[in-house]
Amino acid sequence: MSTTVWLIFSLVCGVISLGIGLYLYFWVKKQDAGTDRAKEVAGWIQNGARTYLKKLYAALIIISVIMSAILAVVYTIDGSGRGLTTALSYIFGAVCSAIAGYLGMEVAVRANVRSATAAAKNLSDAFNVAFRAGAVMGFAVVGVATIGMSVIYLATSDPQLVLAFSLGASSLALLAKAGGGIYTKTADIAADLVGKVEVGIPEDDPRNPAVVADNVGDNVGDVAGMGADIFDSYVASAVAAMLLGASMNDPFYTVLPLLLCALGIIASIIGVYLVKVKDDGKPGKALNMGTFITTGAFAVLMTITILVLPQIDNRFIWAILVGTSVGVIIGQTTEFFTSDEYKPVQLTAEYSGSGAAITIISGMSYGLISIVPSIIGIVIAMLVSFYVCGGNADFPMGIYGVGISAVGMLAISGMIVSADAYGPIVDNARGIAEMAGMDEEVIDRADVLDSAGNTAKAITKGFSIAAAALTVLALFAAFVSEINMALAPHGRAFTMEEVSLVNPLILAGIFLGAMCPPLFSALTMNSVTKNAFEMIEEIRKQFREEPGILEGTVTPDYNRCIDLAAHGALTSLVLPALIAIAFPLIVGFVMGPKGLTGFLGGAIITGVIFALFMSNSGGLWDNAKKYVEAGNFGGKGSEAHKAAVIGDTVGDPFKDTAGPSLNTLITVMSLVASTFAPVIALYHLIP
Repeated sequence: MSTTVWLIFSLVCGVISLGIGLYLYFWVKKQDAGTDRAKEVAGWIQNGARTYLKKLYAALIIISVIMSAILAVVYTIDGSGRGLTTALSYIFGAVCSAIAGYLGMEVAVRANVRSATAAAKNLSDAFNVAFRAGAVMGFAVVGVATIGMSVIYLATSDPQLVLAFSLGASSLALLAKAGGGIYTKTADIAADLVGKVEVGIPEDDPRNPAVVADNVGDNVGDVAGMGADIFDSYVASAVAAMLLGASMNDPFYTVLPLLLCALGIIASIIGVYLVKVKDDGKPGKALNMGTFITTGAFAVLMTITILVLPQIDNRFIWAILVGTSVGVIIGQTTEFFTSDEYKPVQLTAEYSGSGAAITIISGMSYGLISIVPSIIGIVIAMLVSFYVCGGNADFPMGIYGVGISAVGMLAISGMIVSADAYGPIVDNARGIAEMAGMDEEVIDRADVLDSAGNTAKAITKGFSIAAAALTVLALFAAFVSEINMALAPHGRAFTMEEVSLVNPLILAGIFLGAMCPPLFSALTMNSVTKNAFEMIEEIRKQFREEPGILEGTVTPDYNRCIDLAAHGALTSLVLPALIAIAFPLIVGFVMGPKGLTGFLGGAIITGVIFALFMSNSGGLWDNAKKYVEAGNFGGKGSEAHKAAVIGDTVGDPFKDTAGPSLNTLITVMSLVASTFAPVIALYHLIP
């Protein structure tokens, strides 16, 4: 069986995935959108999300044009003759990532009101609408990504062009995720601090001027942004393994990642269609069961496929299995630290009765502890994959094993993204139910769905961070491979053995790289702080100048808050973008390949640790607040509730802005380094 057959199979699976996504999209559209009031509220959210996304994509078009022009010039003057094709591949990656994000957001803003309306009937129907809408995003992400990678490689047989495709997807993903995270947390924090804490009105109360912006933010941050983020990780993991396969001059190992993506699509289809929840059931358990079924189906399909293909070493079965298994285990670990069914959340909620300071300390402590099992899992996956596939005796095969392990972890992204996108949809459904004046029973059902959604989002963040750690290690090795291919004609070489901590260039690079994730986090969270401050003042101003708003006789100016959030998010993206793209290039051209090697190592380590800590602490604080609001430790309006709201407010930019953006940051840095590695090597030959 030739690699062309594998590629065609991958392409067909990608088309099927996208087709299923479109089918579910139209199924969701056919569901009952509810009362005129519910439609009106949903319309506000829909228009706000579309307006922001148009502004974001308009800005990203400018960035894509500039970046593609740079790539075209660089790969024209280097004599490779790949200038135009590299630029086009970059643009194609950015466009595909944008399409996947837009499809997910478009169905999310339609599904939220339909899920709220279905909640008036029963929990099962409401869950089905939200989860199937989330599956639109899941199947769109993996479908478009697999189609894009397969088409480029079928047409060119050049993994370098797939690398450019991945860089385009990653560049857009970083800005979409960071921008969406800044937007959503600006509105969320402002709405909570003024609405809940200062004036004592419920969450999602229509009297709050920031409430529509808050719900818009769920879509642009947690749907469109996270969709682009997972698209980026999914493609980057495949590209890393493809580059390593190409460095071994083995066409079958170059194409194997795409074959695994295709098998993952089949497994995700099985898992998604078996996810069910009864009226008295627990949505969280249904989502977990879907993940387990998908993982099992992928393991069986992958094992059978490799066993019957003589071109593939059977040892890779173990690498893929350990990657997939560790991904699921890390997801469950994340659930332990962020779900209200377990002690960390329950104890933090209880401690909230003693004030916000204890709430903050508890959440940070558990967030730091949560790093330990995840890092151990990543290390186990890394070492087992490396040594079972070759180890030091066959270093290239060992590193390829690590890369293919990351592909195995992300191959089931169709199911993972479906569960993740479900989260913001039910969050919006709960908001619409409140704003549209639906019965308390409907709001209670929406709360049950929302709590499971928060945990699902936290699990996905942990999963994607772990996958990013393995992916960037493979990209790290691919970077060295690209350097060597550029240096070979000059009789020079650069091996991993040359990397020594006693080399000042390496150590300086490590320090510079380790500095970037904390700096990136600070910049994005400072943007949230600044923008939230301005929106808080706007909300207070509206309450002060128009008393009828709080009396319920006057409609607030929702558009003013939406505009503030959008403008603040878009203007805050310049410095984070420079860190991701300019820093690796500056270090590479000034300090050479050795300095850039250390830089990537430092960024990877602190990026993974910060991402895990911030995502898990934020998720814990969020569900601790919800646990109190469910009637525990005094319930709504109690001292514990006020402290828990403050904890949730601190956690918002942790879990939805800085934390999940860091895995994209280190991926973009690694892709930039690999893309420009040949030019850096020639510019700064290793002494």
